[in-house]
Amino acid sequence: MLAVDTNVLVRVLVDDATASDQCRAARQVVSEAGEVYVSQVVQIETVWVLVSAYGLSKTRLQAALGAIAGHPAFHLQRPEMFRVALQQCLTGHADFADCMILAESAEAGCELLTFDRKFGKLPGVRLIPR
Repeated sequence: MLAVDTNVLVRVLVDDATASDQCRAARQVVSEAGEVYVSQVVQIETVWVLVSAYGLSKTRLQAALGAIAGHPAFHLQRPEMFRVALQQCLTGHADFADCMILAESAEAGCELLTFDRKFGKLPGVRLIPR
């Protein structure tokens, strides 16, 4: 099994005309590997790149990430946290990184503290007054 970094995973997921050679090479390497490990850091960075650099809507983001989450070749670190965070991100106003932090905190049985007013509205998150 191989592990991939954010750049490789993004090239697998996005048809980028400015990096078509990299997209082709990334897909070939992943296909030949048969199994690919995706760490949580890569998951978080990938979502950030897909939204900030490629402007993916929540619908397209769900399709792209659902494809890797449901594909037998991709082995996600803590897949249950990935699914919880993705669902919260898609249905709420927090970004994926915050949702992953919340999912991990809830799994550990901890209340999450924040100064972020929007994030502080989510169940399990407590806003620290300023």
